Formats: sequence, C-alpha cells, structure tokens
Amino acid sequence: MESQKNLTLFAAWKELQKHQQRDLNLKQLFVDDQERFEKYSISLGSLLFDYSKNLLDDEIKELLICLAMESGLKKWIYKQFHGEKINNTEERAVLHTALRAPDSRQVCVDGIDVTPVVMISQEKMYRFVDRVHSGEWKGYTGKQITHIVNIGIGGSHLGPEMVTKGLAPYQKEEITTLFIANLDADYLVKQLQNLPHEQTLFIIASKSFSTQETLENAKVVREWFLTQSKDESAIASHFIAVSNNIVAATEFGIKKQNIFEMWDWVGGRFSLWSTVGISIALSIGVSNFKKMLAGAQKADYHFSTAEFEHNIPVIMALLGIWYRDFHDVDSYAIVPYIENLNLLVNYLQQADMESNGKSIARNGTAVDYKTAPVIWGGTGANSQHAFFQHLHQGTGYTPVDFIAAVDANLPVADHQDLLLANCLAQSCALMNGKTEVEVREEMQAKGVAPEKIEQLLPFRIFEGNRPSSTFMFDKMTPESLGLLIALYEHKIFVQGVIWQLNSYDQWGVELGKKLADDIAPDIQNPKEKLEHDGSTNGLIRHILKCREL
Repeated sequence: MESQKNLTLFAAWKELQKHQQRDLNLKQLFVDDQERFEKYSISLGSLLFDYSKNLLDDEIKELLICLAMESGLKKWIYKQFHGEKINNTEERAVLHTALRAPDSRQVCVDGIDVTPVVMISQEKMYRFVDRVHSGEWKGYTGKQITHIVNIGIGGSHLGPEMVTKGLAPYQKEEITTLFIANLDADYLVKQLQNLPHEQTLFIIASKSFSTQETLENAKVVREWFLTQSKDESAIASHFIAVSNNIVAATEFGIKKQNIFEMWDWVGGRFSLWSTVGISIALSIGVSNFKKMLAGAQKADYHFSTAEFEHNIPVIMALLGIWYRDFHDVDSYAIVPYIENLNLLVNYLQQADMESNGKSIARNGTAVDYKTAPVIWGGTGANSQHAFFQHLHQGTGYTPVDFIAAVDANLPVADHQDLLLANCLAQSCALMNGKTEVEVREEMQAKGVAPEKIEQLLPFRIFEGNRPSSTFMFDKMTPESLGLLIALYEHKIFVQGVIWQLNSYDQWGVELGKKLADDIAPDIQNPKEKLEHDGSTNGLIRHILKCREL
C-alpha cells in the first residue's frame, strides 16, 4: 500500500481547525464586501455558479485551496486524465473522461491509446440509433420500434433514466422509454402489460451479463416476449446488450453485432457517457447525445486547466469538506428547481455516497476524520412543502445546492418567473432569516394583539445564516446537463483525493450481494436448520410461515 501523510497533520488542516469556531455572519459578509457576489461566483458556458452565500471568507478559502495543494490534487488530476491506475484496489484506470474527450486527444491505458477504441464504439452505437430512428431497424414482424426498455441496475440504470427524464423536452416523439431495475414482480408485470411486443426494443445493460437483478428481470422479459411472439429467432430483432460477456449474451439470443462494448476503466456509476447511454441516445437522438458529451467535455477542460480559486468542482469539493470536517455537517441537500431533474438526487446519491462513503484510506488504514455526507433532496417548489421547514428551522443546518434555469424549454404563462422567484427566495431566506425585531414589527403592522405577538414570536423567528450555492443555467439543454453531471463527478473526485480515499471501488456493495446469494436458497428451498444470525433466521422463518398460510 502507498505511503501517505495523515490528512489531519497537514498544515492547512491545522490552520482550518483554528477557524472552525469563527462566528461568520453571511449578511455581514455582504455588508463588508460590496463585491462579494462577483468575487464568489464563476461563469462557465451557460452556467453561473454562485457560492457567495457560503460561510467562507478570503482567508478560509485560501486555506482550503492550500489543503487541496498539500493533498497533491494537481498530481491526481494528471493521473486520472492520463490513464494511471488510480483505482488501486482493483488496479484499474478511471477514464470516464475519455468517453467525451476530443477525438484528437491521446489517452493511454497500459501504453495503448484508447481514443480510437472509444470512437469506434461510439460510431457503432450512433449507427444503430440512427437505424432505429429511420425505421431501417424493424421488429420481427416488420413494424418500426416505438418503445425502448432498458434493463439494468445501479450505474446501468440510474444515470440513463435520470438523463432521459431530465431531457424530456428533447425526447423523440415517436419513442417511449421505460426502465426496469429492481427485482419487484409487481412493477415488472405492470410495465410489460401494455407493451407492444412487436415494436419494443429491450436493452440488457450488464458488464458481466451476470448481475443478479438484471439477469433475472431479463429472463422474465425474454419469456414474456417468446409467449407473445412464439418465435425464438425474433429475439435477435428485439434484444441488444451492453456487456463484455459476449458468450453469455449470444447464448441469450443476442447477435454478436448487437452487443455493445464496455471497459473495466469505466465505473458503473460514471458510465452513462458510454454505450450504457444507448437508451439516452435512442430517447433524445444522436445529435443531442453528442451535445451532452460536449457539455461534459467543457467541464473536463475547465477542471483540468482552471486555477483552483476559479475552479468550480474544486470549490464545490472544498465547501463540502469545510462543512463536513470542520462544522460537523452530516448531510447535503440537492434541490433542482427543474421538475424533469427529479431523479438527479438519486443519481448523485450513488455517485457521491458509493464513491466516498468509506472509512478506509487508500493505504488501507482507518481514517480519523469524516468523509462523505448523506446526499438527499428533491425538486423545488415541491420540496418547499416537504422538508424546507427542516432546512429553515431544524437543529443544525444543511448546506443546499440550488439548481435552476433562466428559461424553460417549453414556456407557459408566468410559470418560469414564479419558479425562479421561489428558488431565489429560498436561498435568500436561508441566508437572511428573520429577526425578532422584524417579526414583531410585521405582526404589529398587521394589528396582531400584543399578547398574541408574544405567544407567536418564538415560532416566527428564523436564525438564518444557513449556507447555499446556486447553479443557474440559461436553459436546461443536453449540453447544460452534461456540464452539470461532469462538475459533480469532478467534485466527488476532488473530495476523494483530499480524504485519501479510493473513490472508484465499492466493496460494501459486494458484501450485500454475497450475503443475498447465501440467503436466497434458504427462502427458495427451505431447510430445517438455518445458519444465519438470529434475526435473519427469524425473518426467513416468518417468510416461509406466511407462504404456508
């Protein structure tokens, strides 16, 4: 294992500890610096990133950047973009950035340039998508494909579904896209009920073609399809795969030319840019898929070249570390004021918490500081009627990322103006709060009786000083969403570097899979003696008893 200095021994970390008890007041920071918004916001393409409403001043920001420098962040950025095996436990490169790199850029893994391979794979996918859209690719009865069903789980599901729904205004009118992930029979049967089997294309997305949830769902779907078609040869016209296991996929009935390649240097939760994103391309078209890649490429260039003080993912990451490790904040909220991004939180939960929800450093030792917070949230303005009470008046505070667009893709009346007003009002309210004097004057102006004022006063005071950042796009386009996702990917990478974690393995996930394999036989083929813990044994017996009734 590599030798590394404990993070808490870094000079910048020790200096930051001296600042963690400082009583910074956001309202006062704006009074003291009339140019705070300009100093603490960054523009990138169609994005304005405003981080001025954070508990941060010039001195703290400088120390956080020093922490990134002491952590060797520049070296790690170079390693990632140049194909070094930074996933040390699995001895793999981490190169989802290569999937959206310029065609002219050379990216090597084990001395081999992977750019030509990526281009060939992408062109194969683009040709296939165009054939489906043009009607050249038809179902076994000669009918055009109108329905796409993606069967996958984890990164083969969350990213594609989030993007497809997030870019609903760009959806091909003639295409309906569905996603099947969980081992939930009720959901699966319902999805299949009204599918036109003659016009449906199924995508089985599994790198190993052995993922339990994906394969079990695929088997049921295959059986359903054969019941409808009564022709096993029809499988070839209605099933494709994204996988490395060519043998297993062809045995399933999928033609070799309809199997799209994956690579071990692309992690599942960062794979939507690859052929895993074929459901996205089928939904929004090749042109829009390429625009999404271009947005991510813009984020990559910015991240790899901008100085840290003007680098959006670096600032995002450092803010998170400042709150997590020096303010004891346990969670971070993501609130898009774009309803189509209602799955973004789910996606970022996996990207962030599966990457950095770890307590063992890269060198195999236990960390003695906090790592990834809980990521949660929901879309505004719905969330204002759900958990915003907690954000405004709960004990402690939760930093918030607000995400909004100046203009809607499909404008209606004054909706966008009112939506934006709500977004800005919430970040403003979190920062400014409402003082006792303001509450008292407000109620007096309304003629509230003095005794009633005293009774209600404590409930209407908001302490404020609660931090947030705002991501304001001109419009949520394919390029904008690609940019946003890539910025969060790089933020996660930066935090992993500073926390000295391997952000690209997921041994906790593997443990659960193994135990499920051990437990399933005891449910399916009951035996008298169970050999699990007392609780698990009791639950298995309860399941079996219920099925006997």
